[in-house]
Amino acid sequence: MRVLLQRVSRGEVRVREADGASRVAGAVGRGFVLLVGFTHADTEAEVRWMADKVVGLRVFDDADGKMNLGLAEVGGALLVVSQFTLYGDASRGRRPSFIDAARPEVAVPLYESFVGALRGHGLAVATGEFGASMEVELVNDGPVTMWLER
Repeated sequence: MRVLLQRVSRGEVRVREADGASRVAGAVGRGFVLLVGFTHADTEAEVRWMADKVVGLRVFDDADGKMNLGLAEVGGALLVVSQFTLYGDASRGRRPSFIDAARPEVAVPLYESFVGALRGHGLAVATGEFGASMEVELVNDGPVTMWLER
């Protein structure tokens, strides 16, 4: 399981419709935008570990300007966007291979479980739509961007 975490002052994901229009699927103010990908070997254990890791990260500034506060302490929210391309391999040729990305029948339940685990921590969680064509807009705060893998 891979997560690209970005601390944001705001974030939004829009789903592109077949007619070219787009609609907002999820939006947050201060918090994290999480781009999330799964591979074939991922299980509920990785999902629970990652949810606990994300929620426990202390990457918000305290009164002294040090990264010492967690998401709940600052009243932050999460925007979770599925992104199979996190498992893209571009080491050979010019067209990436996505063979390491989990197929939807494996990834969808893991994605839903991850979102549920985050909500289980009492945090506001917005999402995109798994498998949809989406536009993600965010304002990276810091910038703070972290690569998490389990």
